[in-house]
Amino acid sequence: QVQLVESGGGLVQTGGSLRLSCSASGDSASINTMGWYRQAPGKQRDFVASISSRGSTTYADSVRGRFKISRDSAKNAVYLQMNRLIPEDTAVYYCNADGPPGVDPPPNDYWGQGTQVTVSS
Repeated sequence: QVQLVESGGGLVQTGGSLRLSCSASGDSASINTMGWYRQAPGKQRDFVASISSRGSTTYADSVRGRFKISRDSAKNAVYLQMNRLIPEDTAVYYCNADGPPGVDPPPNDYWGQGTQVTVSS
C-alpha cells in the first residue's frame, strides 16, 4: 500500500504562484507514475500533470507553460509549481500515483486527500 499526503495549497491572487508538494510513504518502490489532478466544485476530476519514474512529463493544455511538475525519487515526493494562476485554476488538487513499474496498464492507483487552491480575481 501507498499513502499520499499533499501540502501547499492556499489562497492567492490572480497572477500569483503556489507550490504543491506530495509525499509518498509505504510501499514507495511500487510507484511508477506520479501526478496531479484537480476538481472544481460541481465538476469532474481532471488531469493536470504527471511525471513518470524516468522523468517524462505530461501536461493538460490548460496548464502547459504555467505549471511545472517535478519529482524527487529519493524523497518519494512530487511537486507542482503553479505560476500565473487564474481563477479557473481554483479547485481541490489531488496527488496521484500508480504502479508498479513495468506493468501496463498499472493495476494500482493511489490518491491523496486533496489540498484546496483558491485563486481570487
